[in-house]
Formats: sequence, structure tokens, C-alpha cells
Amino acid sequence: MKYRLGDLLYIKGRIGWKGLKKKEYLDKGDYRIINGTNIINGKVNWSSCGFISKERYNESPEIMLKANDILITKDGTIGKVAIVEELSKPSTVASGIFILRNTSPNIWITKYLYYYLQSYDFKSFIHSRIEGSVIPHLYQKDFESLSIKSPSLEEQNTISKRLELIDKKIDLNNQLNDNLTQISLLNLANMIKNKSYEIRKISDLDIIISDHVANGSFKALKENVTYYDENNYALFLRNIDFKNRLDGANRYIDKESYNYLKKSHLFGGEVVISNVADVGTIHRVPFINRPMVIGNNQIFIKSVHSFLTEYLYVYFKSYWGQNSIFSITSGSAQQKFNKTDFRALEIPIPSPNWILTNIRPFILAKDKIFNETKSLEQLKKNLLNNYF
Repeated sequence: MKYRLGDLLYIKGRIGWKGLKKKEYLDKGDYRIINGTNIINGKVNWSSCGFISKERYNESPEIMLKANDILITKDGTIGKVAIVEELSKPSTVASGIFILRNTSPNIWITKYLYYYLQSYDFKSFIHSRIEGSVIPHLYQKDFESLSIKSPSLEEQNTISKRLELIDKKIDLNNQLNDNLTQISLLNLANMIKNKSYEIRKISDLDIIISDHVANGSFKALKENVTYYDENNYALFLRNIDFKNRLDGANRYIDKESYNYLKKSHLFGGEVVISNVADVGTIHRVPFINRPMVIGNNQIFIKSVHSFLTEYLYVYFKSYWGQNSIFSITSGSAQQKFNKTDFRALEIPIPSPNWILTNIRPFILAKDKIFNETKSLEQLKKNLLNNYF
């Protein structure tokens, strides 16, 4: 049997901002506010959330969060989903998020709904509602009209438990990878402390530095970006999380645009650095499982000596690497740096043997775990397709 979400669930979003502006956000406080950027990998990253005053929190009781609420983004990157597993402080949501609350536990298990919202069926629904929109937006009336099947509670529970086990293993793998990164950073700190390096200019290193701007106008790419069409070519955006979103977030481009942007192709092994807006954000491309092109506002670097690329990834993630980047960053309205200044940076370079001993083993271990995680993600995707 199928049920409309709007008939049996509590669905609410912030009605405008009620005059609330970002400048009213507090650095700390007792009342948190969640934005779409705080939703990562199916969870709320509480450490990145802002705070608002008690008065602002109390003026919107309809969107005060409760444990087990499901959140879904309706603007920006549409369709990001998270479940609120705990609430250590009173919390609310910004205008770009819907709250979905299960008020029919006799019909639906909350986790079943949470996993449905990650399925291809739901992504197709979103695509059908935003296709052709100048400013993509998921409207509440469309969301409420969606009907989904409701198997027995026992079957829903079985489906949810199977998918939850995969998620827990993925979370564990991500934590292991974070720990391996920290070990690499500690080794780097010891190297710098012991001054076991020589200072080299980046332009003197055997590396390739490229970006999107080198290919000319960004117009052709913008006109051919689509959402969710996984038959097309993936677009690497600066906010992509390579732990779980190697396929290029949720945006893709057509073959013509891909071929046009030849100098922006990624093949695996590159280090990607945001050079506009989120300046200094670092990603490493462990491998490419589909044709992918870099998006705007980023540069990527790669050496024929893979161990050197691995070292540069760790260095630019470090305190010293971030300081190097910000030393060439300028702009008051929008922070940025250019390739010319980047090439002129002078940074510490240890011996190849040191890198092979203190950096490469941990990067290779990360890659092995990453590959396992990708297999788990594909298994989860297959199960979602089967179940929904």
C-alpha cells in the first residue's frame, strides 16, 4: 500500500527568515541553527552549526527539532538528508531545510523513511520537480504529494537494519581514514621540528598545476550542468566530500562540455585546492571511476612521482601548508589566490626516502580503506534500488 507523505507525516520548514540574518548568528550559545552545509553524509555536523538567541529560537516553535527528526535540504544542493540522532542543545533549522517527523509509527519506521529519501526513486522525484528551473527549489506541496509504499513494519525494520549495518561500517572506515591522516600530519610536524628538509619553490618541483579557468569561458559548463543524470560526466565541485561522494556530488555535465574542458580532466591521484571562496580546502582524488572534470574556483596539482603528490596533499592540509596558502590569499569581499603566486611559494621538501617511509604507507592504507568503502557504498546503492 502507498501513502502520501503529507497525509501521515509532520512536514515543516522555516517560513522565510522572519528577518533573521546571518550577522545575527552567534559564535556560541545555547540554541543551535542548522544550515544545509551542516548536513554531511547523512548526519548533522554539530561542530559546524551556528547559534542564535533564545528569542529567535522561541519565535518558531513549529521547527524546534526533536530526536529522530529527519532533515532534508530544499535549496542549494537539494536532497541532502540527515537524521537527528541526539540533541544536546535546543536546535532549529534555517530556511533551506524541511523537517520531517514520523507521526505514524504504526505505518512507517523512521529509519525506513530516512533510507527511502536516499534512494534513486526519491532522487528521480526531485529531478522531476526541479528540471528546467532557473533557481532549483523543492516545494513543500510537491514533497507532501509524494506517495511511497509501506511494507509491513517487520519488513521495514529488516530493511533498515541491513542498511544501518553498512552505514556503521562506512562510518568506521571514515574514522580510520581520518586517523591515518592525523598520523601523517604528526610525522610531518616532527620532520619540520627536526628541520629534516630543504626549502624548494613549487615552480621548481616536477608537478603539473592546472585549473578550470585555463580552458576559457565557464559559460559552456554552466549551461550544461544537470542534476542526478548519472549517465553523464561528473562535475567535481569544491564542496565535494571524497569520503562518500566520489561521483561528483549530484551534478553532471554532457559529453560536449567534458570534451571542451580537456585541461580540466581528472584521472586520479590529483590534489585539489580551492583557490576562491573556501580558500585552502584540500581534497585528494584517490581514483576516478567515471570521467570527471574539475569545477570552477579550484586548482589541481599532480606529479609524475606519485609520492610527491601524496606529500603535497599532507603538507597543504597541515598548519604550515594552510599558512602558505593564506600568505598569498587576497581580497576583502571574496578571498582568492592565483596560480602565479602559488607557483612562487617556497615550502619544505623532505627526501624521497622520508616520504616513502612516513607519508606513503598511510596514504596507501587510506586508499585501501577507501576502496572498501566504495564497495560498501555500491552495495548500499544496490540494496536501495532493490528495496525502493
